[in-house]
Amino acid sequence: MSTKKEPKELAKQFYTVMYRMRRFEEEVFEFYKRGLMPGLAHLYLGEEAVAAGACVALREDDYIGSTHRGHGHLVARGADLDRMMAEILGKKTGYSKGKGGSMHIMAMDKGILGANGIVGGGIPMATGAGYSAKYRGTDQVTLCFFGDGAANEGTFHESINMAAAWDLPVVYVIENNLYGITVDSRRVTKEHDLAKRAIGYGIPGYTIDGNDVETVYKTMQKAVKHAREGKGPSIVECKTYRHHGHNGSDPGTYRPPEEVEAWKARDPLILFRDKGYLTEKERKEIEDKVEQEVQAACKFAAESPYPEASELMDDIFCD
Repeated sequence: MSTKKEPKELAKQFYTVMYRMRRFEEEVFEFYKRGLMPGLAHLYLGEEAVAAGACVALREDDYIGSTHRGHGHLVARGADLDRMMAEILGKKTGYSKGKGGSMHIMAMDKGILGANGIVGGGIPMATGAGYSAKYRGTDQVTLCFFGDGAANEGTFHESINMAAAWDLPVVYVIENNLYGITVDSRRVTKEHDLAKRAIGYGIPGYTIDGNDVETVYKTMQKAVKHAREGKGPSIVECKTYRHHGHNGSDPGTYRPPEEVEAWKARDPLILFRDKGYLTEKERKEIEDKVEQEVQAACKFAAESPYPEASELMDDIFCD
């Protein structure tokens, strides 16, 4: 995916990936509201430029560590939409046979090590994948996605300290949407540009506009190249915003309405459309194709069977 592309081809890829994430998540929310989805829906709506720009900068054999808000990462990586939607609905045809669900969705065929319901829980896993690549002598890179809340967990500091000390090929991507559930991160951190913490570990740190897919892509190219060349980790903080509350049942009323509207005016899809890289006809063709894909995934998931009760103890690898 990281091979050099013509500007038009890259523009089409960015818009396709972002629009696919947007429509997929909108349909997930519909399933949730109808009571057809077990658990909570932590939607990626509004943050699409982060995953799109980051994942397009990767190679096919690279790894990704995800979070509880991980649908977008799988979609951006090219995971199978049918299997994703089936997993989210708890169906047997899903990536984990319906046993992982939304908060633990994974796609090992795409190098995605799994979402994680524990805040900051994916950071050590991604660091381990980076250690594995270095130990095996490959030049694979791991992207580690997590939010501003996880950046205050001990796993953040312990993992990045280890990665910096051992020059592990990991790029730590902070999806800073300003709120850890209901807590405004600006109230609980002295320094609001979280990537400045990289200074303490002696590694590069970048704070960027996470709603501008081109900026994300160019910054990630730099960070991924740095890691692939054996120079160690980086922190890339992407300032972004979730359009909805923390999950589907959260109205998000703790956020000032004017703040919400200001960020929605900077919707990543709107920002990219306004750059004029694609004609209206080109966008419409992309949107029509994506709509067919998403509707097919919804149909596949809705019609798929649930796992049998007799399979409850299958695929358990510890005692």
